[in-house]
Amino acid sequence: MRLALIRHPLPEIAPGTCYGRLDVPAHPPALAALVRGCLELARPQAVFTSPLARCMAVASTLTAHGWPEPSPDQRLAELDFGEWEGRQWSEIGAAELAAWRANLVELSPPGGETVGALARRALAWAQETVANPAFGPDATIAIFTHAGVIQTLPRMLCEEPLEGFAGTRIDYATLTELHIAAPGGTVTGRRRIAVLTRNQPLGPAI
Repeated sequence: MRLALIRHPLPEIAPGTCYGRLDVPAHPPALAALVRGCLELARPQAVFTSPLARCMAVASTLTAHGWPEPSPDQRLAELDFGEWEGRQWSEIGAAELAAWRANLVELSPPGGETVGALARRALAWAQETVANPAFGPDATIAIFTHAGVIQTLPRMLCEEPLEGFAGTRIDYATLTELHIAAPGGTVTGRRRIAVLTRNQPLGPAI
């Protein structure tokens, strides 16, 4: 099975703004460019998406081109930054940011969630999906999601530590593709997971 993890296009939001669960739309030219890039890929057997608009817009537009109807799943949403959502990063206290960045996996922004919690919900989605008998062993599944999910899910599947996940660059409108060769729906085991493509641009940069 192949999981095609696709990060959403550039969003319409002021540079330097903290946004995760904040539901901001995709920049229209960037959305159109990503749709064109996706149409160059093999058509998947199923499409899952974060319910946030910047992901839903891509998945929904592709249905007009013959792609499967997308299934939204909250477990594929971006990290919840809580009270920081919508604020400029420069407005958040330096000491507060430093403490959070020193322990991203276990420390959450005020009222938000930890990276560890994000990673566990993404893994739960993957375990459920891979074990679903509706999908054959050679199925390709497209997932429209966010940098946080794409940075952490391969590590969780490969049973690797989450520390250092943020060093994995995931740009807007890129493809990270995983191959899972695991009988019986089991998705753990490093030798059964291969990262085929990481941060591959889909269409021109916008």
